[in-house]
Amino acid sequence: MNRLVRFAQLVAGLAIYGLGVGTMVDAKIGISPWDVLAQGLSNQLHFSFGWATALVSVLVLLAWIPLRQKPGIGTLLNAVSIGAFADLFMPYLPKFEAYPENLAKFIAGMLLLAFATGMYISSRFGPGPRDGLVVGTQKATGWPLWMVRTIIEGSAMAIGFLMGGQVREGTVIFALCIGILMQTSMKAFKIKVSKK
Repeated sequence: MNRLVRFAQLVAGLAIYGLGVGTMVDAKIGISPWDVLAQGLSNQLHFSFGWATALVSVLVLLAWIPLRQKPGIGTLLNAVSIGAFADLFMPYLPKFEAYPENLAKFIAGMLLLAFATGMYISSRFGPGPRDGLVVGTQKATGWPLWMVRTIIEGSAMAIGFLMGGQVREGTVIFALCIGILMQTSMKAFKIKVSKK
């Protein structure tokens, strides 16, 4: 696959990821564990949510150092484009009043996000900050990817909750399911996730 095709795959993957994030947020039944952490930091440090999210990204990238993960253009594009794509798509998403429909909407967003993770990582321009942390930890420990992601997401959620971040059923669903969904996506895109 040539570089231009891989770059198009990266951008498409990030766009789908942003659509997934926007869909989950728009369902209004909870936010992802990383967003709970950012919200908790925002409450404690009196930063805006956006600044707190950026701070989380910086802290996550610092954790890459002992894991010997190297950022790429995909890492940087992830940091700046996901929110923009979410904002772009959200006004056009269908609005539901009934809870079962919003639950289905949240799950659809989570599936889009998991699919997009494999898609943009397989472009080989570098993982996003949080995905790089998961992949680097998996390589360092040899644990299954789903287990590593579940532990990291669960820890982010717990710390954020203790700092005042919002936790609802969607948050718990995401924390419990995203690891196995991400592993499935990465295998589908032929990304090696085996033990070290």
